[in-house]
Formats: sequence, C-alpha cells, structure tokens
Amino acid sequence: MKRRIYLRKKTLEEAIKITLEAFAWPRFLKKENIPVKNALGRITAEAIYAKRSVPAFNAAAMDGIAVQAEKTFGAHESHPLRLKVGQEAFFVNTGEPLPPDTNAVIMIEEVHQVSEDEVEIMTPAFPWQHVRKIGEDVVEGELIFPPSHKLAPWDLGALLATGHLEIPVKERPKVAIIPTGDELVSPEEATEELLKEGRTVEFNSTMIAATVEEWGGKAQVFPIVPDIPEEIEKVILEALEADFHLVTVLAGSSAGSKDHTANLIEKEGELLFHGIAMMPGKPAILGRIKEKPILGVPGYPVSAVLAFEKLMKPAFSAMLGVRLPERPKVTAKAGRKIPSRLGTREFLRVRLGEVAGEKVFMQLKRGAGAITTLTKADALCEIPEEVEGLDAGTKVTLEILRPEKDLSHTALVLGSHDMALDILEEFLKKEAPEYDLSLAHLGSLGGLLALRDNLSHFGGTHLFDPETGEFNVPYIKRHLPETPLVLVHFAYREQGLIVPKGNPKNITRLEDLAREDVTFINRQPGAGTRVLLDYHLEKLDLNPRQIKGYETEETTHLGVAIAVATGRADVGLGILAAARLLSLDFVPLFPERYDLAVRKDFFLSPFWQKIASILASQAFRERVLALGGYDVSQMGKMLYEQ
Repeated sequence: MKRRIYLRKKTLEEAIKITLEAFAWPRFLKKENIPVKNALGRITAEAIYAKRSVPAFNAAAMDGIAVQAEKTFGAHESHPLRLKVGQEAFFVNTGEPLPPDTNAVIMIEEVHQVSEDEVEIMTPAFPWQHVRKIGEDVVEGELIFPPSHKLAPWDLGALLATGHLEIPVKERPKVAIIPTGDELVSPEEATEELLKEGRTVEFNSTMIAATVEEWGGKAQVFPIVPDIPEEIEKVILEALEADFHLVTVLAGSSAGSKDHTANLIEKEGELLFHGIAMMPGKPAILGRIKEKPILGVPGYPVSAVLAFEKLMKPAFSAMLGVRLPERPKVTAKAGRKIPSRLGTREFLRVRLGEVAGEKVFMQLKRGAGAITTLTKADALCEIPEEVEGLDAGTKVTLEILRPEKDLSHTALVLGSHDMALDILEEFLKKEAPEYDLSLAHLGSLGGLLALRDNLSHFGGTHLFDPETGEFNVPYIKRHLPETPLVLVHFAYREQGLIVPKGNPKNITRLEDLAREDVTFINRQPGAGTRVLLDYHLEKLDLNPRQIKGYETEETTHLGVAIAVATGRADVGLGILAAARLLSLDFVPLFPERYDLAVRKDFFLSPFWQKIASILASQAFRERVLALGGYDVSQMGKMLYEQ
C-alpha cells in the first residue's frame, strides 16, 4: 500500500468539535436497572423520587423523656414540675419513635428522677423540641436525584433509606480496543528471544482500557492483528457489529506504508479528520462507519494515551451527561528555556517542586515512545500553537498528574546522574513516605547553576578542576559565590571505558578512542564525565576531532551503556555500575569524587535530616556497594560550607 500524505491537520479544538458534533453521544447509552448496592459511581438514567419519607415516624433526637409540650409550660426552677412515668413522661433513646400523644423530648441531663414512677423538670419544653419529625429529611415524592447524577457512597444510603433497592442507570460506555502491528507480541508471550528479534511488547491496549475503566466505561481488548489490511478490516467490522459505542484502533494511524486505518475507514465509511496539530499524538484519526465512531491513535505509547484522552474525554462526558473530573491545576515557573514548534500544541511531561517558596518545573525528555516520561512526570505542561517555546522563569499553568504529592515535601534533585540516587529515592519512600524526590538529569554544571537560580534543593556533582586538582569546590566558588550551600560527600566512583562483553575491539586506554575502527558515545557538555574526559584528552594531546562519535551525546551513564549494548557505539566513558547492569565489560581508568551540593535552608530542614540518616545507614551503603565501583566509606561527610 502506498504511503498516505496527511490531510490538513486540525487544531485540537477543531478535532474535539468535530468529534462532539459528528455523533449523537448523549443518545448512545441505554438504560439498565441495577441493585443500589452495586451503583457506586454509576450515572442515573432518569429522575429518582423518594418512595417514602425519611424519617417515616416522629423520632427522638436526644436521649431523655418524651412529653406533651403543652403539659410542661408551668415548669420553673422555683416551681419544679413532677410528671408520672408511663403516663406523662416516657423514657426514650435517640432515634426511637415518640409514644402517641407526645410532641417533645427533654434531654436526660435536664431530668431529675424523684422515684421509680415520677420525674421532675425545671424547664418547660416547646412543641417538637429535640424531635426529628416525619419527612424532616425527605418527604415521600420528593426529588432525590436528577438524571445524569453520578452516585457517591452517601447517595446509596439515601436511595436505600427512601425505599429504592434497584435504580435505572446509564449503561457503561463500551469500547473495543484493537491493537495492530506485525512487530507486537503480548506481554504473556514475550520472551527474550522474541524481543531480541525486534518484537515489541504490546501494552498500549492495557493503558487505554484502564483509562476507559477510570472514566466509568467497559473495555474489551481484541487479540493483536497483523499489518494486513484485510485482517484489520475484518476485525473492525466485527467490532462494529457488536454492542460497542466506540472502536479504537491502536497504531496504523500515521503515514507509513503499514498504516492502514485511514484507508480502511474511507473504504467502509467516512474519514472525519487525519492528523492533529499536537505533540505527542499528531497522527490521530477519527472516522465513521455505520454511524459508529472509529478512532485511530498512534503506536507510540505517550502519543496513544494523550490522543485518546484529549479526544475521548469530552465524548465520554457527553455520553454520560456528567463532566469527568478535571485534574488539579497549579502555576509554576520553567526551570530552564524550553524550545517549541510554532503551529503545534505540545504537551510536555515535567517534574515539579517548590523551591524558596516558588513552584518550579523541569522538563523530562520529549520522546513519544518513552512511557517513563509519564510514569516519572508530576504534571503536564501545555504549550499553545502560537507560542515558540518558554523562557526560563516563565510562569505557566500545569495540569497535575499526581495530586497526592505534597509539593512542600518534595525535593527537586537536579544535577549529575547517578544510579545510587534511585536507591536513595527507594529508601526514602520506605522510611518516610511523606517525602518525595523528583530527579532530573542536567549534568553537574547544570545542577550547580540550578541551585544558583533557586530551581532545585540539591544535586549531584563530580566536576574536576584541572588547575587545582580538586573536585566541585572550585566550580562552586566560581559559579555560585553568593549561594548559601553545603557540599556533602556521596561516594567515590570508578570511571572507565564501557565496552561490549568480551571487549571485541580490545579497547584498553583513552588513546584507543582515536582509532578509525572505534565509535565513541559521549556525555553532554557540563557533565562531570565530559569535563573529566576533556581534561585527560588534553593531557594526552588528543584532539577530540580525532574521535569518531565525540559529538554524539547521552545525558546519563545508563544512556551511554545502552548505546554500547545496542551497537550504536563501541565504547563510552562511564561508571562500573552502568556497565554491570547491562552485562558489559569495563576498563577502569580513574577514580572520581561524587558529591551532593545542598541548599543551606534545605540542609537545615527535617527533610534533609531524614536523607542524612539514610546516607549514614549500613543498609543503604551496602546496596550502593552492590552496584559495583563505589567507595562509600566517607558517605554523608560535610566537605564544604558556603
């Protein structure tokens, strides 16, 4: 099949408008009767009226005696009134029916029992004092809930109290989810052999199905369909004949030779749009076959989730007749400059924290295929089509993905990457779950500048100063002379050459990087590893231009190791722990000192004291040592205060 050129991309607003206007969403859902006890979260299909009054009788609202108020009017402190028990006064408990011919309750605290048969009161009662009258809460025939009301736990109690055992609710929206792609394999069938052959675990359907369930719908995931148009068409038509309100096709919505969804929709029905001016999620498709909506979302996971959510959340709201909950919003400032493309609305995944009384966010990587940009994100930052990026310090409104997170108990950790920081986050959540770490990797120098600009609480740094032979302190004095901070030692690490298992090219020293048969993978400028590399290259009088791949960069030690493991590079400079994790070989070259630069105010906080106690613990140190290539004997020692 020939490649398809996108139709004119719609803006997101245009796409949502087309989606809502093209189908009779409010009439899609039928009515069904279900037991009240199973109705939590369901939407009422019609108005519901009380079948009986609540309470159904006049009830005592206090413990005491029930009386006829008119017979107590003469009571006074100077003239106590005595009443016969069982004739003029009747002992009652809260909630009990009032005896006949009584219309008030006197609290037990105001009653003096003279004898077994007689009580004395000093204050008169007024009619209906301390009495819950018939129908005080609800009167028979009164409206309890209107149509399209989402039932909360307490609503179920009101329904049962007013005589309802079953109620009519709207059926749950049913969505067919059809994953497509020759490369896909189910999670249950995924083996190391298949994955090494280029197969991909199919998990988009699980995410979309969970989203449908979260919105109150029901999802059915179909078996994976190969990239054969006839097979995809057959499954789509089967789903259309079944009792689904929406058919969603996963992948195949782009413009490649294996992207068949748009052509199939045009063949059997009508294509409403193909392509939205948003990232991620641009290749989304909406069509109509037999008056049923067909949605096509991209194969990249972040694109799939965002395209489905932005288009279908309004449709679900229309079907159910209720507004699905919006995520909380917060205003925060950009921690650094963020470029963006004019004409395309972009949804960035960001980490969020509160530094020096201001909320700050840092962008995670953009890749639409990186699902961890959602799992690690605290919020979504929306950049409109007409905005060409954000300057550092620009304040924008963010959509909170993790509302349970307390930003006042969240530390932004920006700086050099180290795998042991992930272990620190794990230990912190076990021992003090009220605290959170938000880690983003900027490199050592980037982390120090973030501290200077009030954008982080602390960060890792391992910058070697050639002039003094010291680590970190000269850079702090040079770049952050006015910033109050404390430098805390974390660990000594072994830096060396990460090479494939068996070291097939026999790379044993830095001079080998200049060989014509060797491809190198580098770290970004400002990273401590890059500074260390450049220092030693200069000592060896090696010109970086002699090194193939010197300009190719990764932002973490793991990124370097993955580049070597996948054959993108023959060698990279990094730490032993990264090599070990991916079963690569390692050629040790030189030790380095990795420290944590900590804001002074944060260093004095209970939050840091908790971190300090973890750094001092034997269990944490043993976990770090197990990574390989670490010396933690001085971990937690304060090295410098400014």
